[in-house]
Amino acid sequence: MSAVDASTARVVAEPAHSLRVESHAIYAALSAGVLGAVLGIVIGVTLPPLSLFGDWSFGSIVSIAAGVVAAIAGGIGYWRVRGMPGQEWRHSLSAATFTVNTIAVVLVHLVLAVLAALAAFLILSLGFIGLKVELFWTVVLMAVSLGLSAYLTYLSVSRMTTRRMSSLLMAFVSIGTFAAMLTTPDPLWWETHFSHLGTFWSVSSLVFNGTLAIGGLLVTAFAVYLTNDMNALLERRILAREDGPKIIARMFIILGIMLAGVGLVPVNVSLLIHNLCAGGMAVMYIGMLASGHRILRGMPRAYFIASWVFLAAVLVSTLLFVVGFFGLTAFEIVVFALIFGWISVFIRFLGVAGQRD
Repeated sequence: MSAVDASTARVVAEPAHSLRVESHAIYAALSAGVLGAVLGIVIGVTLPPLSLFGDWSFGSIVSIAAGVVAAIAGGIGYWRVRGMPGQEWRHSLSAATFTVNTIAVVLVHLVLAVLAALAAFLILSLGFIGLKVELFWTVVLMAVSLGLSAYLTYLSVSRMTTRRMSSLLMAFVSIGTFAAMLTTPDPLWWETHFSHLGTFWSVSSLVFNGTLAIGGLLVTAFAVYLTNDMNALLERRILAREDGPKIIARMFIILGIMLAGVGLVPVNVSLLIHNLCAGGMAVMYIGMLASGHRILRGMPRAYFIASWVFLAAVLVSTLLFVVGFFGLTAFEIVVFALIFGWISVFIRFLGVAGQRD
């Protein structure tokens, strides 16, 4: 077969639903672009020329509009793909579970769209210092921003898998946390503890606490996808323990609830509840690492070796913190990194568990 024929075969082999998703994403982008153009005209005609970035700027208006568009595109896209190949299992979910999943996915894309728009206009403002946005550019920039927001969001939610959701979770928590670090009113927050970022009555604390709360909600949605993948391995007799998927899923749900609790109850609101939630996360994480060899019998040996390494890293980090080698902030960051690092490893091994090369 020639190179051209091979390339053609690969294109023909692409699933039909990919073309449909791409088409719908383009339609969503065009619709959002038209809406953005109209909104840009209204802003350009009714408001004086605005700066690119600031408290009340064109960038702030675009970020709000991009978030709204991302929420709409995300909700529609996530609902529409339920009947596509590979997603049919979502029809078996209860209305409450599907609603929670949808809310989690929509909120994550809404926040990411807002942060992406703010970052883009911050960079533009640094490159075009003192520029005021006139009518023509309000139309162009608003249309392009909203169109991109709808397009990228629709594609993201339409191809949601366990691996994609884990990547989305890590990206969302990382971006939200770094945004809070960069905007916090206390540049020496790290001298106290990690949760100190959420103790201010400011946008930075709202971003930090909101990131943890929404991230926790996304973990509960993630558990649903995880259960589906593990049940498939159970049906193929790759996993040996029948109740393994339910146990792991419940532990992930509890971990997600605890993560959300850390964000919803900052340390300055209730130290007890905040610490109980943080401790609950640690208990669930260590429990999954320590009991994995019994609950997940059938997973590759390398996965269990990796889990024991993660468990050893947690214990060593705890010891180093107790003896004063590093402070509370460093310890919290290390534990968070270990949790999300293990999730990534777990998902990758889950995806190849059925392969016996």
